Amino acid sequence: MTRDKSQPAFFRFSSASLFTLSILLTGCSLDNDALDDAASRGNSFPPGENSLNDFSESSTGDSSQSAQLEANQIRVTLEVPEAVGPDGEKTRRNLRIVEPESLAVYQTDESLRPLDFPSVRIQSEGNKRSIITFNDGLPLGPDVIVEASYGGERLRSLAADSDRDVKINPFSEYLAAETLGAYSPQQFQQILDCVDDAGGSLCLNKYVWGTLADQVHDFEIDIPATLDVQQAVAFLDERADFASYVASMADYALLGQESSGRISASSADYNTVLWIAELGQTFRESSLVNAGQWGVRSAAEETVSDTNGTGYFYPGLTLTSFDVFNILVTSLASDIPYNRETLIHSASNEFFERNFWELNTHSSAPGAATIENDNRLLAGRALFQSITGEGSSEIIGWTRNPYYLDAFLPTTQENDTLPDRVVSGYFTAGKAIELVSENRQLKREATLENHYLSVLELNLLRSDNFDAGILDSRDYNVVYLTAQMNGCSAQGCPSEVMVVESGVGDWAVSAGTVTQTMASSAVSRNNTGAVTTRAPADNPGLRDASWLISERRSRVFSAGEGQALKSLGRLNLDRDSVSGPDAEPQIGMGATTPEGTFMAFNIDTASLGKGILIASEQADSARPDSGRFRLQGVGMAMAADSNRLSHFDNALLTINSLSTASLSPNQLNVVHDVSAETVSEPSGETSGPVSLSYSGDSSGAASFTTTGLTLTGFYTRDRDQFYLQVRQSTANDELLGLVLATRVPD
Repeated sequence: MTRDKSQPAFFRFSSASLFTLSILLTGCSLDNDALDDAASRGNSFPPGENSLNDFSESSTGDSSQSAQLEANQIRVTLEVPEAVGPDGEKTRRNLRIVEPESLAVYQTDESLRPLDFPSVRIQSEGNKRSIITFNDGLPLGPDVIVEASYGGERLRSLAADSDRDVKINPFSEYLAAETLGAYSPQQFQQILDCVDDAGGSLCLNKYVWGTLADQVHDFEIDIPATLDVQQAVAFLDERADFASYVASMADYALLGQESSGRISASSADYNTVLWIAELGQTFRESSLVNAGQWGVRSAAEETVSDTNGTGYFYPGLTLTSFDVFNILVTSLASDIPYNRETLIHSASNEFFERNFWELNTHSSAPGAATIENDNRLLAGRALFQSITGEGSSEIIGWTRNPYYLDAFLPTTQENDTLPDRVVSGYFTAGKAIELVSENRQLKREATLENHYLSVLELNLLRSDNFDAGILDSRDYNVVYLTAQMNGCSAQGCPSEVMVVESGVGDWAVSAGTVTQTMASSAVSRNNTGAVTTRAPADNPGLRDASWLISERRSRVFSAGEGQALKSLGRLNLDRDSVSGPDAEPQIGMGATTPEGTFMAFNIDTASLGKGILIASEQADSARPDSGRFRLQGVGMAMAADSNRLSHFDNALLTINSLSTASLSPNQLNVVHDVSAETVSEPSGETSGPVSLSYSGDSSGAASFTTTGLTLTGFYTRDRDQFYLQVRQSTANDELLGLVLATRVPD
């Protein structure tokens, strides 16, 4: 059905240009009779697919069903909680697909009231899905709403969706109700001005809305079966990671074109050091259902062999920034193979280690980003699903929720110089899902795990011809964090089953030898469940060591040369002898920036466990005496009857003078209650500023302290970054962690 306005309002329309995108408009309503009438007419649309039945890797959780749609069409599916549509078709996130009783499309503002109606045609596919054709072009902004009703409930979605596969459900209703309604009239107009390119040049942040409308459906959050729509929206508001992501993206949309920094170089590749701490719940074995589970994930190399030979894949990020017709575009994509280790902790204090997980991948979908003030890289990031065990009796699908990236880039003096590092900490979550093969598709079955992840990701610019000699005769400040997991077996239990350890110290590098002086702290759980702590004074010199550092060359294929060993800035750490390019180093592997001023390693040893180590050349100037710093990172805490994962989620560290500072905490917490066998969903924890004492020296050492909280580590030579060990004692548990604090504009 089409409603044409006799005096149409002015609408903003998309055109076929450099981007395939959408824009703002709204309009026509369709009731049951009209839907039935439309359904009786033939159409050639491909049938919509239930994402419950087509799990695939290299895709995000919300399967796109936009194939064969015309450029000005979207597909619409209504998904309601089970209590609202108990007879509907079951789909992801415990929702049900139902036929809407009515559909309406209208233009709105921050009030969410219908203000105008665009020219649209709505057709039913006959499979509980509808096709909406926008006669004047797809919407791009947030002021076009598709509204559906069913069973006395009303749900809304933005019409702008990057994959044009619009789901109307509690997630989209949350986005419409909680985000648009929170803007002031001035802010909403600012957003529309961006959509309209009112400043005379292309405002790329107009495309945030299609990304956000799509990515809310990539979150793997099950809606409880007993909730109605408004209760489901309230439930999502209590899910701190989801609410934080949506709020951050809503703020991101307010950035104008003038916020984008400018990097003219076309592209750069980065070596990635990734370390993830996870806490979750396993349902895999009947004897351990609901038990809590710690885990760690570390970046790794991957080899793939077939009849044509062996290919080598190294963890990395590609950052591209370019001008096209004076339009600045920044994009990034990553592909990071990783190893995983887990430790199950049952209610009866039984501990089971798993260290045989198949190599997996933590990879982000390519997407646009904004460089703000030349030192912050901002984006909403979606992570690809992955599959392990294909061809075996246990096929597992791994889902990953989107996250908001607020990464630090060192300020460069020249436009044609790319930053030598991109560093960040972020929170995500996901599931391990049993998959079964049916009709050449992988169908979701039981959930095997829920897990919550605190991520440290350090991307260091690759060198073209790195020489490890550049590290010689340099002194570095160092901080590390590791987790050692030791499960019980038929032979008995080790005395310590879980040890979280962190150290702060320094390195002196000479002729490939690292002389390490380190003060280490630990929080550990023994095999009875009791938790103890260890301070540096309890075992001085425990982690002092002499290691070997060497170049780890990469096998790279290039046209004309075939496969060759290249010096790209990757490194080995060993104890007794230098490892070859394909051997597993004794301590760990990592990377350095081209000038050798900053290094990071994934370490893996029997005594330390698996972790991350960061080293920065010692400073040669006084420590910062002012400034604001974004604090991100991971904390792992234990008590007699609980485990806690704490992610420092863009907290704010403010330095007031050479002796005082303050911290405005912002944390996401996941708590495992051991005896109750429950693992909480992420909850937010914020408070007013906490006063800190601040001290340090000109070599880079820095410390921030208050009662029950100590942050100790170092600042970098540019005085824009801190890397800090976190020690926290609360009435409930003991926490040890590692955070990075990077400068944000005043």
